[in-house]
Amino acid sequence: MADSIIITVGRQIGSGGLQVAKMVAARFGIEVYDKNLLMITAKESGLAPEIFDARDEKRSATGRFARFLGLRGSVYADSGVYSDAGNLSGDDLFALQSNVIKSIAEKGSGVFVGRAADYVLRDNPNLLSVFITADMPYRIDKVMEREHLSEAEAEKFIADADRKRASYYNYYTFKKWGDGASYDICLNTSRFGLEKTADLVVEMYKNRKTQ
Repeated sequence: MADSIIITVGRQIGSGGLQVAKMVAARFGIEVYDKNLLMITAKESGLAPEIFDARDEKRSATGRFARFLGLRGSVYADSGVYSDAGNLSGDDLFALQSNVIKSIAEKGSGVFVGRAADYVLRDNPNLLSVFITADMPYRIDKVMEREHLSEAEAEKFIADADRKRASYYNYYTFKKWGDGASYDICLNTSRFGLEKTADLVVEMYKNRKTQ
């Protein structure tokens, strides 16, 4: 749709990226797509949601070259439903989810969180890609509070999450996760706060130059 609003939000854990995405979506009166994408993809594919949840934002361990074959998985049936979940690779699941993301964006507006959505929607003329970061002490405090961890445990939790997200994003996009060159905007919530960060995203979207 020519007048649709398409925003993608990549985020560091503990940065408040999901909260910012929800605030932005609320300001525009549109849907935010995060974990609910798994349920939508499961419904579209006929697979159990648990299959997607177990591999959410995890890169493929096999089938490295399936990503060069486009956005349809190698075992995608003509009916649109996978018949043999045991043969699914991470690439197949990424392809399924990517098809759903593209379909939603073609029909209307949305704020898409993670899942390399900025790459999947790179050709959409309405796209604004955002990455949300924060200073490490801020992130540690947030993770300690949310996950009930010690400072040392929170640091390890963050390091592991960053590594996994970077591996997934870099593998599927051929870009670098968290690098300013990979996105239109990078914003630091520990400098601006969540509300102001959301305000900035909205303002930048309204003033962006269309492709």
